[in-house]
Amino acid sequence: MDTIPQRNEADLDFHHLQIFDVLMTEHSITKAAHVLNVTQPALSKTLARLRVYFGDPLFIRVSMRMEPTPKALELAEPVKSILTNFRQLRSSHAAFNPATSERTFNIHVVDAGVVNMLPPVLNYLAEHAPRVNVQAIHCDAQHLDQWLESGLIDIAIGSFPSLAAGIRRLPLWTESYASVTRSDHPRIGVTPTREAFIAEKHALVSTVGTGHEHVSVERLIEAHVPRENIACRVPTFSSAALISRRTDVIATIPRSLALSMGRECGLQLVEPPLDFPKVQIAQYWHDRVHRDPGNQWIRTVVKQLFCQTGN
Repeated sequence: MDTIPQRNEADLDFHHLQIFDVLMTEHSITKAAHVLNVTQPALSKTLARLRVYFGDPLFIRVSMRMEPTPKALELAEPVKSILTNFRQLRSSHAAFNPATSERTFNIHVVDAGVVNMLPPVLNYLAEHAPRVNVQAIHCDAQHLDQWLESGLIDIAIGSFPSLAAGIRRLPLWTESYASVTRSDHPRIGVTPTREAFIAEKHALVSTVGTGHEHVSVERLIEAHVPRENIACRVPTFSSAALISRRTDVIATIPRSLALSMGRECGLQLVEPPLDFPKVQIAQYWHDRVHRDPGNQWIRTVVKQLFCQTGN
């Protein structure tokens, strides 16, 4: 008969408990490894050690998910409490000196933010915090508030109106939308009529599931452009713009990205004849890290570089 190995009394560390906590959220070794930026074999090895330590399988594969055992459910809140207290202890006693820090900040931002915001941030870091790194993290709407709370993400930048209580926000700027085409498009000029605009093929950026407010723009395009004229759906704004550079399709993207990619890629900036909503871009962080010196510093950097709202 198979038995659970005897408990190993060797101490666990923060990393082991963090893996347990992420598995409780993701229910998948593959997804948890992606979140934590570790290999699947390394995560599986840590899970094996957790199983030995607690004398329990902890997670059982059911269909395509790793479901927690009763023991894992019993451990979930104590482990989360330990992680929270440890992070608070570390942040409350550790001074942050950007000139010498080697901290990596994890930032959730859509690709338009990666293209437009990371270069100024990296240039600022090179001058003021040469050992600090940033990592752009992708997260879906279901997990964004949890990842902010757990510390897997330090800040999020974008428009996420549905985030749960406990998430703070600072408005940065108001984003409008523009369309782009290749510079020698045979039919579309900079101010097309509505009829001409909707008659063309479009590359539609789909952000369903991300919680980003761009979904309202996506729905408006779908309401006006015939289904047969949606040439393709893509997950990123930059890919839609690059597709428009090499085909006759139109891409509708945030205006700030349209301006920068228009200059760098020779795209034609088109004023769309549809009443697209404006989107307020903000940075978001959790109450738990509000007074963390490092988190305060990176928020100040973002505010200094990008805030246009007078806050």
